[in-house]
Amino acid sequence: MADKLAQMIYFYELSVAKLNKLLNFFLVNLHKLLVFIYTLLQKTLRVTLNGKAYCLFALCLTLWGCSTTLDITSIGWKTYSNSRYGFEFPYPSNWNSLTAPTNDDGIAFVSPRNSNVEIRGWASNQLSPSMTEDSETSASYNFQTTQGLRGLLLVETGNTMSSMKLKLNQNQIDYHWQGKSPSQEFSNYYPLFYYIAQQYRVGRR
Repeated sequence: MADKLAQMIYFYELSVAKLNKLLNFFLVNLHKLLVFIYTLLQKTLRVTLNGKAYCLFALCLTLWGCSTTLDITSIGWKTYSNSRYGFEFPYPSNWNSLTAPTNDDGIAFVSPRNSNVEIRGWASNQLSPSMTEDSETSASYNFQTTQGLRGLLLVETGNTMSSMKLKLNQNQIDYHWQGKSPSQEFSNYYPLFYYIAQQYRVGRR
């Protein structure tokens, strides 16, 4: 009797493991499909529909990013702070920083496992006064940070590299952040990139 029970438990655990593997495979490929649809519609429908379809599919990806599981507590974090423009964002503590530009407008970090996986943040003074935050319409925004800052979040996919880009404007300064990786690995890094974009902050200057 005990042997049969042990055998049943073994087959049950094996079935659960296989089910979890199939579920993870399904979720990864579903996310890739959403990224592909988003990119396609971003290129073809944004102008003809005055940004409405664009914002809708950006919202779909935003919701996906919120629902994708990522154990943030398992990652050691540091915070990069820029003294010139007053922005900051977290990055994995084991990532390596690239040489900072002499004008101190930002920084880039690369993964220790793959130097093609990169996060980068920078800022610049706004050149055109006509594009101030007050003049932008609500259709220009599809993302909000945990600090409450509204911005534009774009996902761009390519044959070799894919990226997530965040653009914010505060006090006539353009703030930029992006995460990029090889396209085949982008679905793995998407939750990480999305989390960092959410935590992006701009201080008082």
